[in-house]
Amino acid sequence: MPAPHASAVERHPHLAEPLPAGWVRVDLHSHTMWSGDSTTTPEEVEEAVIAAGLDVLCITDHHAIKGAAELAGRLPCRVIVGEEMRTHHGEIIGLFLTERIPFGIPPAEAAEAIRAQGGVVYVPHPFDPMRRNMAAPALHELAEAGLLDAVETINAKTSLASLNRRAAEFAEQFDLAAGAGSDAHVPLALGSAYVEMPDFDGPQDFLAKLRQGRVVGHHWDQPRPWSPRILPSVTIE
Repeated sequence: MPAPHASAVERHPHLAEPLPAGWVRVDLHSHTMWSGDSTTTPEEVEEAVIAAGLDVLCITDHHAIKGAAELAGRLPCRVIVGEEMRTHHGEIIGLFLTERIPFGIPPAEAAEAIRAQGGVVYVPHPFDPMRRNMAAPALHELAEAGLLDAVETINAKTSLASLNRRAAEFAEQFDLAAGAGSDAHVPLALGSAYVEMPDFDGPQDFLAKLRQGRVVGHHWDQPRPWSPRILPSVTIE
């Protein structure tokens, strides 16, 4: 179990292994202080991105894109603006967004709104009953309607490996790209799951290259340092 003060390589052994030329490490699912349940500040995101060796970070705050947009030019990595939103039947993520999508709408409407922005429809933590996962009937309806692009086959906060395997089987069944994300709500968790993939240019190339990538996950069973604090207020838009 690595100590909180351990070096970056000790905390993230993958940093000792160079990527193939032209490849990047992408964490597809993360949260900042713009999410109502995360306290991670911009400064902490910056430090964590360096420590985790991430090249691309998908910032997918709950019902907000303002934080991701503000951090896009500030972090030492590329930022994909995303949003994790709750639908009538569970959560869904839109990547490469330019406008916030309202929560509480039907899953198909959310997926179509993501596509209308030229975005990627990504399903986080499917089949995990401890999360606000998309209900299985709705998930299958979206897949059969061709409204899904990628599925999170490793979510670092999903405690049972069998649930991640089930997600991978679902992705294979419907020929969907396989993704991975830390679902980080604290800085230390950033990069605990990610995809190594060829570099990309834009959402459609991202989706094509994601299919060529490989998912990587780490089991985070050590306590994560956290303390309650008052953060600057943010406006969720």
